[in-house]
Amino acid sequence: MDKSFHRFSELFAQLGLPNDAAAIAGFVRTHAPLPPAMLLADAPFWSPAQATLLREELAGDADWAEVVDQLNAALRA
Repeated sequence: MDKSFHRFSELFAQLGLPNDAAAIAGFVRTHAPLPPAMLLADAPFWSPAQATLLREELAGDADWAEVVDQLNAALRA
């Protein structure tokens, strides 16, 4: 398993979203807070492909898992 360190901007690019600092901040402002019981990948704003990516990265504890967890925390703040 690759233990690379990934940045928020790289995750957003991987998800096919604008990945500059202003776009990321705007995304979090628009979509937060998620309901406490809702899984990140179940949020209604993800496309099916985005939701699958998020689920797979968390389920497999893949190299993106840490930054996905950070996104999850940011959307619950």
